Amino acid sequence: MSRELSGTDYQRYWRRLQQIGLNAYESRAYLVLLGHSRFKALELAARAQVPRQKIYEVLDSLVEKGFASVVQEKTKLFSAVEPALALRGYLNRREENYKHELEEQSRNALSLAEDLANSYAPAQGSRGTLDYLRIVSDPSQTANHYRKMLKDVRQEYIEFSKPPYAVDPLDEVLVKKALEAGVKIRLIIEKGALDAPHRKRLNEYAEAGVEVREAEALPMKLAVFDSSFGLVALLDPVLTRPAWTAVIFEHPGFAEAMHALFDNHWNKARKLD
Repeated sequence: MSRELSGTDYQRYWRRLQQIGLNAYESRAYLVLLGHSRFKALELAARAQVPRQKIYEVLDSLVEKGFASVVQEKTKLFSAVEPALALRGYLNRREENYKHELEEQSRNALSLAEDLANSYAPAQGSRGTLDYLRIVSDPSQTANHYRKMLKDVRQEYIEFSKPPYAVDPLDEVLVKKALEAGVKIRLIIEKGALDAPHRKRLNEYAEAGVEVREAEALPMKLAVFDSSFGLVALLDPVLTRPAWTAVIFEHPGFAEAMHALFDNHWNKARKLD
């Protein structure tokens, strides 16, 4: 960049650089560097309105983030890295760092969950009055409960399947593992939820032994495992966007009632074409 920026452009770019992660001093210094071939540190401090005692810290950070390079002559000089290269490299590094951080947090969370479960195990023996029911509104927690029940099922798994999904049963590896373990599986799919890819996977399920039927409409999301535990998810009637609240249950009587509801709809549903 070989020209001075206008005041309006300077302010606009200065704010946008901060939006992607540079601080105010770094953004100002980089914009001034872009307008010149190279700068001494103290000259840049005056032009970019960065305190003299801060300028070396700012330049070191810009070099580390890939926005500036150093030319070592008698005096150390700094120049700007071309914007497309600087921004692309910076965002790629941030993405990699974020992935590593997320992986580390996931490992820590799993370890913490195990430690907490072991620590609180003695308290699990005393059941409260409604321990057999649990209300869950977070989709990720619903998905975790669903996957745990799929791991624990031994004989039968039945489900009303309709969007939006916390876990799409057609994409769930554990369903296939349960089938391979000899679990009897029956699914009723709501007709409007089926597109061509879903139909293709349903056919694959049917060929593998899953019994699948199609209904015009289903009253709720439902999954029952071994006629003793499962979940019911109801659509929130207040929110404008589709949102489900799930009730996780471990109660043979309730499971029996839900099983009867499923059988009623199963008998009225039709086989897939």
